[in-house]
Amino acid sequence: MRHIRTILLGLIGLAFATGASAQMKDKVTDTLKTPTVQCEMCKKRIEDYMSHEDGITKINVDWRKKITIVTYQTSRTNIENIKTAIANVGYDAGDVTANPDSYKALPLCCKKPEDGGGMPKRQ
Repeated sequence: MRHIRTILLGLIGLAFATGASAQMKDKVTDTLKTPTVQCEMCKKRIEDYMSHEDGITKINVDWRKKITIVTYQTSRTNIENIKTAIANVGYDAGDVTANPDSYKALPLCCKKPEDGGGMPKRQ
């Protein structure tokens, strides 16, 4: 009876270990160019929105370098869906341009400098 219990516990442990390693293989980290992010408000806006997207496990927007680093589960989303979601917030992402209505709704500081936005110049 003890041997059966030991074998059963071993099999259950192996099943959990296999499942955990499958999830680790499922995660991918990509870097996207997000050239239209201008400030901390842009960063917060994208990160807050993307934190609710299915499959996103981690996101970090670096507005100074104009890149977004995203970790996601490939079984639940893909890079094209992520770019589209960022575009739906109002920002360009890689080769996907911002949704015009979403861009229009952004605060002035989050808009492109050619549209009168961007960070104010220090004097």
